[in-house]
Amino acid sequence: MTNEITLFSSCFWSSFPSPVMAMIDPKSGFCSETSIYHSLLPPAPLPPSTSSLSISDYVLSLLHRQYTSSTSDFYPERTAAVIDSETGDRVSYSDFLGNIKSLRYSLKSIVGLSKGDTAFILVPATRQIPILYLSLLSIGVVVSPSNPTNTTAEISHQLKLCKPAIAFGTSETAHKLPSVLQYSTILLDSPNFQNLMNGSSLRENHVDSVEEKVSQSDTAAILYSSGTTGRLKGVILTHHNLIASVAEVYALKQMIEVNARAVMYSTVPYFHVYGFIAILTAVVTGDTLVVPRKRFDFCMMMKAVEDFKVTVLAVAPPVILAMTKGESSSIGIPEEYDLSSLEGIICGGAPLPTEVIVRFGRRFPNIAIRQGYGITEAACAIARAADAWDCRRLGSTGKLIANIQVKIIDPVTGVALPPCKQGELWAKGPSIMKGYVGEEAEGMSSTLNSEGWLKTGDLCYIDNEGFLYVVDRLKELIKYKAYQVAPAELEELLHSHPDILDAAVIPYPDEEAGEIPMAFVVKKSQSSIDKTQVIDFISKQVAPYKKIRKVEFIDSIPRNAAGKILRRELVKLALSSSSSGSSTTPKGGSRL
Repeated sequence: MTNEITLFSSCFWSSFPSPVMAMIDPKSGFCSETSIYHSLLPPAPLPPSTSSLSISDYVLSLLHRQYTSSTSDFYPERTAAVIDSETGDRVSYSDFLGNIKSLRYSLKSIVGLSKGDTAFILVPATRQIPILYLSLLSIGVVVSPSNPTNTTAEISHQLKLCKPAIAFGTSETAHKLPSVLQYSTILLDSPNFQNLMNGSSLRENHVDSVEEKVSQSDTAAILYSSGTTGRLKGVILTHHNLIASVAEVYALKQMIEVNARAVMYSTVPYFHVYGFIAILTAVVTGDTLVVPRKRFDFCMMMKAVEDFKVTVLAVAPPVILAMTKGESSSIGIPEEYDLSSLEGIICGGAPLPTEVIVRFGRRFPNIAIRQGYGITEAACAIARAADAWDCRRLGSTGKLIANIQVKIIDPVTGVALPPCKQGELWAKGPSIMKGYVGEEAEGMSSTLNSEGWLKTGDLCYIDNEGFLYVVDRLKELIKYKAYQVAPAELEELLHSHPDILDAAVIPYPDEEAGEIPMAFVVKKSQSSIDKTQVIDFISKQVAPYKKIRKVEFIDSIPRNAAGKILRRELVKLALSSSSSGSSTTPKGGSRL
């Protein structure tokens, strides 16, 4: 694998003029003239940005190329596109493509959706989601999925951002969805949706001849992120952004896994950018996507690996941590599970401790962990471990993906730094978001500057061989498992309590979750509020992953002269007092 990538890299560097090659280090990718890091991989081919093309049509065209290739062993009539791990139901690629065509026609001609409409999607993991996403995207409808566990208040905020014309839900989530939209809410577990998906598509060609063309510059998705600071934001990703993200993965697969089809089980939710892109990249090469249960169950995941011969797991760090635990653990891996089909694990969403990687390698020497680093604003990945050799670089999140450029900026001086120097990572490339919903261009400068550089807020460095290391976050987000939690949002809620004078929320290290939200609270005089009451107050207003899980009372919140909370001081205080037993953790620890 390594030799193959080296060969492609050599072709890539030979395409540069000699003066440029002299300034770019072929090992680190660092250009001494511009202080920009370049990907060590060859550029991933992209369609002309001016051509009319939706991400759905792009994905399906590459899929078609897979099964029409004379060297491919992929036959859509018999290969499963999606498998429901709970019921065992399979949808062949033949039926999968037919469902997309029928639903696409139904959404336009029966429901009345058209290019530019937005669909708000509040659905747990289900085998219909890939079909729904690709159908909506093909007609230019903006896809905006949300976490089904969000509260009504959180969903209301998202609805104000994306302004949907229609909502899709299930019988479990319908009560959280608004009744006043342009089109009636459609439930995926209803006979109505099944009729729309399985109906006739005889008039499809007529629809194609009169519909508006989807431009790559059109908005394809609005995904939700806390951004670099503050409250949750709607990230605008265009069809071009998503095409670039998929093209990069497709090109990499062609280099290192030619003609290899995967059976992927993704524990990452489909409303998350990680899960969203996983759907698209699985379909593009004709892989089989095994849909997890609605509620994650570790042992059921292991059983699915055995039953459906899963070759790739897409997970967040807590799943890998669970796999490393001994047989004495309540969630240890029983010997009866056959994991021989499992070749690799893709891990992202949060840092994975080096000691966990080492323990995993000892227990599963034949399974490679491929880490990656990315954010919603970059349509998923910025760096990843491209092959088994990259996986051996412990502590690194791999090398820069194709088509991406990076700067490491000193947060104090603003100077771009050379290899092995720590600074804020800035990224630039075709997958970088268009912006945030509702924010004018001039208001975006703190995140996306006029030259197209995305300021990630992450403290990183790149070594002399081009490996990226994420050291810390300049931004103040807490990474609970694969989720982002904004301290400012929780602090705002804490300040609304009549017995709380001041409050600050910090990340507290947790072996299973990575980080958990911990609150330091200043009580009002004469108040009798206790720690459990603080935890319960927040838990009733936020999704489970945002819950405050530890509380400490304090006389005052440390702040600088400008009033900014000195979180690092609170982190040190929390760690120094962790053995005193003064904190409160709700029943169930840090689990969802």
